[in-house]
Amino acid sequence: MAGQIGFWDVEDRLSQLSRHGDPLEKLSVTVDFEMFRADLAKAFPRGDRSKGGRPPFDPVLKFKMLVLQALNGLSLGQTEFLVKDRLSWMRFCGLGPGDAVPDANTLWDFREALIAADALDALFARLDRAIGEAGYLPMSGQIMDATLVAAPRQRNTEDEKARIKAGESAKEIWKDEPFKARQKDVDARWTVKFSKARPAEDGQKQQVDIAIPTFGYKNHVSIDRRHGVIRRSVVTDAAAHDGARLREGLIDPSNTASDVWADSAYRSAENERFLKGAGKTSRIHRRKLKGRAMPARTRKANAVKSAVRSRVEHVFAYEKGPMGMVIRTIGIARAKATLTLANMAYNMNRWRWLDSRTASA
Repeated sequence: MAGQIGFWDVEDRLSQLSRHGDPLEKLSVTVDFEMFRADLAKAFPRGDRSKGGRPPFDPVLKFKMLVLQALNGLSLGQTEFLVKDRLSWMRFCGLGPGDAVPDANTLWDFREALIAADALDALFARLDRAIGEAGYLPMSGQIMDATLVAAPRQRNTEDEKARIKAGESAKEIWKDEPFKARQKDVDARWTVKFSKARPAEDGQKQQVDIAIPTFGYKNHVSIDRRHGVIRRSVVTDAAAHDGARLREGLIDPSNTASDVWADSAYRSAENERFLKGAGKTSRIHRRKLKGRAMPARTRKANAVKSAVRSRVEHVFAYEKGPMGMVIRTIGIARAKATLTLANMAYNMNRWRWLDSRTASA
C-alpha cells in the first residue's frame, strides 16, 4: 500500500470506471432489479426475527450476485471473492467496501430455495415482460435450437449404468454410501455430437464426421428474430431429442409473426401438424433423403433459411464464450437453475445492448 486511502478515493475511482463505460453500471440503469423482489420474497420468506440474530441479507442483493455468477461462468466461491475484490461489482450490488457480503454457502442456500419454490420460471417470465414493456416485443418470428452443456463426468460400473437407465435414484443405487450418492448425477446423459467440417492438413475443408462424446444437459431456447432475446427455454439431459421439445413450451404464442425457423432435427410430421394447429408457418430445414443427393431446390431453400436460423448460434456462442456457461452441480433441477439464470443474464445483457443502440441512433 502506498498510503492510507483518502476519504474520496473510492468515489474518485468509481467515477473513473464510469467514464470508461462500466457495463455493470449501464446494466443497473437498464434493469430495475426491484421488479424481482416480490417473487424472491415468496421463494425466500423472512424468518421469525423475534429472537434476534443477525439481519438476513437482502434477497435482491443475493439475486444480483447469482446474475454476476451467470454472466461470468464462476463458482459461488469465486463470485463471493470478486464481489469483495472489485469496486464495480460492489457498486452493482449496492455495497460499499465496509459492507458484509453474502458468502458462498449463503448463496447456495438462496439458490436452493429458489429451486425448491420453483421460482426461476416466474423470474424469467417477469424479466421477459419487462423487456417487452421497454418496447422490445417478440416479433418477426422465432428461431429455436439447442446446445450441449457439459457437466462433471461420472465414472460408474456397467451394473450402475444399467440401474441408472432403469430409473433408479442415486440413494437407491448407493444406499450404503450416502456421501457417494450425493455426488452422483443420475439425470445427466452421454450423447455424441458430430462435426462435419474439420480443416485438413492442406488447409482445405473436408466433409468428415468427427464424433465428440459429451456428458451433461441441453439448453433448448427460442429467440425472437427481431431482437434476439431468449423468449422460451427448456432444459433436458444431453440425450433428449431436439425435435420433441418444440411441442414442450418452446413456441412463443405472443410473437407478432407466425414464422418458425429451426434446423432439420425439428422436422417431423408431428411437429408440422402442431405448428399448423398453432397457426405458425414452418421454416424448418428439410432433410436429405437417405442414399440420395439433396435436390438443388431443397439445398437453396435450406440456405435461405440458414441465413435467418444462424442467428440463434450467436446466442450460444456468447453464453459459452464470454459467459463461460457450464454445469458444476448435480441433478437436473440444479442444472435447470444454472441454465435459466444464464439465459436470464444473457437477456439482461442483450437488453442493455439494445438500449445502447437505441440511444446512439
